[in-house]
Amino acid sequence: MLRAVVTGASSGIGEATARALRAAGWEVVGVARREERLRALAADTGASVFVADLTKQGDVDALRDHLAASGPVHALVNNAGGAKGLDSVEASSIDDWAWMLEVNVLALKRVTSALLPLLRRGAVERGVADIVNVTSIAGHVAYVGGGGYNAAKFAAHALTEVLRLELNGEPLRVIEVAPGMVRTDEFALVRFGGDRARADAVYDDVPEPLVAEDIAAVIADAVLKPAHVDLDLIVVKPVAQAAPYRLAKGELVVRAETTR
Repeated sequence: MLRAVVTGASSGIGEATARALRAAGWEVVGVARREERLRALAADTGASVFVADLTKQGDVDALRDHLAASGPVHALVNNAGGAKGLDSVEASSIDDWAWMLEVNVLALKRVTSALLPLLRRGAVERGVADIVNVTSIAGHVAYVGGGGYNAAKFAAHALTEVLRLELNGEPLRVIEVAPGMVRTDEFALVRFGGDRARADAVYDDVPEPLVAEDIAAVIADAVLKPAHVDLDLIVVKPVAQAAPYRLAKGELVVRAETTR
């Protein structure tokens, strides 16, 4: 059976991806810090789980050893990440920046480096293996207040591009999925330090923001493509969002035709 490792699997896009791949018949190992949530995922889907803090090298090494004892890995979904704050570069917290760089960039590097030998084993067995890095449109377009998150996701995008160059010639697909606005239970809540009202206001009057299942479906589709098809970069936004800073509010309506 094909096996995928999904980080950040305790909620949001990671949880939805674990569910989507299980529904497609894959064995899934969900990785996150929160054991109780992972156990609920396992009970509901039959996924395997592993509790780890990916900002700690020892935890990543333990994950690698756990996986190596039970066979190859055919897909790695690097989804763990997050944002903190929406302040200016001048006023924002250096601690928030350090956290964002740690979880969005350094954790991605740690896990990828640790699991590449297992992915190579998976590629020999399957003919191809996948590394899917979930970044953000914030890694491609800057916006006011996004300084630390922009910096982290631009770095994750660059890491992904370099990795694809370095692995050229091997049957390893490096896929970047860059979501726009996705309404999940926790992303905005974490960004605003637990302020529920401020988090909910992000989505006020936005017609149909994406949900985690939309991104999970894109990820599953990418790894299920024929072995010779590589979707390098997939940008996914709700129709209401033209850019991080350009968001329609209210009902989407067709404009009247203009006369010439």
